[in-house]
Amino acid sequence: MGEWIGRGRKARRCYGFDEIALVPGNVTINPSEVDTTLEIGKKKYRVPIIASAMDGVVDVDFAVAMSKLGGIAALNLEGVQTRYDNPKEVLRRIASASLEEATRLIQQCYRQPIQEKLIGKRIREIKKRGGTACVSSIPQRAERFAKLAQDAGCDIFIVQSTVSTVRHISTEYKTLDFHKFCKSVKMPIIIGNCVTYQTTIELMETGAAALLIGIGPGAACTTRGVLGLGVPQVTATCDAAAARDFVYKKYGRYVPIITDGGMSTGGDICKAFACGSDAVMVGSAFARSKEAPGGGYHWGMATPHANLPRGTRIHVGTTGSLEEILYGPARTDDGTQNLMGALQTCMGNVGAQSIRELQMAEIIIAPSIRTEGKVFQQAQRVGMGK
Repeated sequence: MGEWIGRGRKARRCYGFDEIALVPGNVTINPSEVDTTLEIGKKKYRVPIIASAMDGVVDVDFAVAMSKLGGIAALNLEGVQTRYDNPKEVLRRIASASLEEATRLIQQCYRQPIQEKLIGKRIREIKKRGGTACVSSIPQRAERFAKLAQDAGCDIFIVQSTVSTVRHISTEYKTLDFHKFCKSVKMPIIIGNCVTYQTTIELMETGAAALLIGIGPGAACTTRGVLGLGVPQVTATCDAAAARDFVYKKYGRYVPIITDGGMSTGGDICKAFACGSDAVMVGSAFARSKEAPGGGYHWGMATPHANLPRGTRIHVGTTGSLEEILYGPARTDDGTQNLMGALQTCMGNVGAQSIRELQMAEIIIAPSIRTEGKVFQQAQRVGMGK
C-alpha cells in the first residue's frame, strides 16, 4: 500500500477533514430523535464533545458550566490552575501580552512549581458545584497526581502527552507502566495521544477506558512544524477505529476513541464521527465562549516548554456563550456554533439513529467540498469563505 515518493521509498496517502464529505442516507431521521450518548466507564454523557485540557479553555467555572450542559471539560493539572492560587491574573497577563512577548511570558508563567494542594482543591471546587471532574496529567506525574485526584473525588483521569506508547524507553526517569496504572486506579483512565493502528491496540490492552487520537492537528499546536510529526485526522481516526473494532472482536471489550484536535466547525466534528470516532475533543471552538478563561485566546499544552515549545498562543475571539456554541441559536454563519445541532442534523440526514450508526455512513474523497460553488463566499469572506 502506498505510492512511490522516491527510489526505493513508498509513502501512504492520508486524508484530512477538508478532503472528504459524507453522503446522505437512503433513510432520514428527525434530528431531535437521534441518540448522541457517549459512555465512558459506567457513566453516560449526552454531549460527546469534550473540552480540551488547555488553560485558555478550561477552568473550574468552565468545567462546571460544561457539566451542566451535559458534557465533559478536562482541567489541565500541569497548568496555571495548579501553579497559582489566583490564576485569573496570570491568564489576564497572557491574554494581554503582545505577539512578540507571548511565548516568552507563557514560558515564564509556567516555571512556577505545581502546588499539589491545589490539585485536590480545584477538583473539590468542581464537585461541590455539581460538575464532572475530569483532569489531565503527563505520564511522568500521573501516578502521584492520580492518587491526589482520586482522593478528591475525581471522575475521569487523562494521561496525555504528545505521543503515548506502552513501550516507552528511558534511563533518565521511571516510565509509567500503563497496565499497572490502569489496574490500580479506580477512576476511568483516558490515554493519549496516538495515531497508529498497532499503538492503539497496545494502549487499549492496558485497560484504558478510552483513547485520544491525534498528533499535531490542534489550532494552537505547532508539533507538525517543530517535529514534523503527525497523521491527518481522517486517516488517524479510521486506523484507530479499525484497531478498536479488532480489540472488541478479540476481547469483547469496547474502548471508545476520541478524535482530538483539527476540528473547527460542526462539519468537521460530524466527519470525525463518521470516520469511526465515539467522541471528539476540541479546544478553539470552546475558547471562543464567554465562559472560557483565556479571554478569546488559547494555547497548547506544550506551548510553555522551556526548551522546545510545540504550540503558540492564538487569538480566536469571543463569539458567544458556551450554550450557544453547543446548542445555539447560532449567531455565526460558519458552523462554529450549535455544534450539537449540527451533529444531530447530520445524523438525521445520513439516517443514523446513534453514533455507532453514524460511524457506518458513506464517506467520499471530495477535495473540492469547501470550494465548489462558493465563489461569492470566498470573495466576500463570509460563511465557508472566512
